[in-house]
Parts: sequence; structure tokens; C-alpha cells
Amino acid sequence: TSEQIEHLHRRFKQLSQDQLTIRKENFDSIPDLEFNPIRGKIVHAFFDKRNLRQESDGLAEEITFEDFLTIMSYFRPIEMNMDEEQLERFRKEKLKFLFHMYDSDHDGKITLQEYRNVVEELLSGNPHLEKESARSIADGAMMEAASICVGQMGPDQVYEGITFEDFLKMWQGIDIETKMHVRFLNVDTIAHCY
Repeated sequence: TSEQIEHLHRRFKQLSQDQLTIRKENFDSIPDLEFNPIRGKIVHAFFDKRNLRQESDGLAEEITFEDFLTIMSYFRPIEMNMDEEQLERFRKEKLKFLFHMYDSDHDGKITLQEYRNVVEELLSGNPHLEKESARSIADGAMMEAASICVGQMGPDQVYEGITFEDFLKMWQGIDIETKMHVRFLNVDTIAHCY
């Protein structure tokens, strides 16, 4: 809505310190991100050219207000008047954004190592969990992903990684539409990624 855009513009100006663009270091001033274990991935996602709907790959050095709106649009809640086709497109956009957060080498696949890195980051705040335990959890989750995506694998088969199509299968039946959002209407706070 125009009211949301106004709030986002105020937030953009606050983050950019009244400049025309935001750089990664501007995100250092967001208290809600400070203790988020995947803070780096969230900030990285704002500068990922794939998420900015640019044809090129890689990272932008800075983003404009229009880029900021593009990124924030991935987090907007569903609208009641959306038909099934719009809901499906909306869901795929959100999942593509999330997929890009995991696919750190931009090769179109989430490898076991990339998956491990995310799981380890997510679990890093738990002082009772050893690094090896986090790896075991990531390995188990990756094997579960393999069984969902390719079925029963033979002992000599190697799972190369999760493609976006696999990722869609994994998230089938999970309500990403309401879970992945940002509370952006309050100018004092910005990102709460669930």
C-alpha cells in the first residue's frame, strides 16, 4: 500500500542516513539483526542480484530505494483477493528468495556443504550443541531432502544437491506465505525472518 511504501521510505532514509543508496554496513545499525544467527545471509540476500531481479549474477555494492522495495516485496503478507495462480507465483517468489540464501555459490544447487553452513549458523546460538552435532543434523536433513527429491538412492549414488525444483517439493505443504515476513511497518525495527 502507499502507506507501507511511505513507512519503508522512512526506514530506507534512516538506514542510509539520508543517502540515495544503502550499503551492507548500513545494516549494522539494525538491532533486530544483531543477534540473528543468519544475519550475514539475510544482509547478503538484500544485495544478491538474483533477488534484485537483475539478469546478472553476483552482489550489488549498494541498493537504491527501488531495490529495497523489490527485496521487501518478498516479505509482504498474502492478500485476501489473490487467486490460486497469484498465490502460487507469490509462494514461488518467496521460496526462490529463500533458496538464494542457501545457494551461496550461485550455481543453482544447494550442496551438502552449503546446507551444513546454514544449519550450523542457525544452531550456533545454542551453547549446548557441539559443532559435530550440528553437522550430523545437517547431514540427516540433507539425506531426508534426497529421499524426498529422488526417492530411495542406491549405495553407490551421490546426491549432488538440492535444485530449486527439489526445494519446491521439500516445502510443499508448509505455509511459507505467513511464516516468511518482515515486520517493516514500525520504523524502529526492520527484519524478523522466521
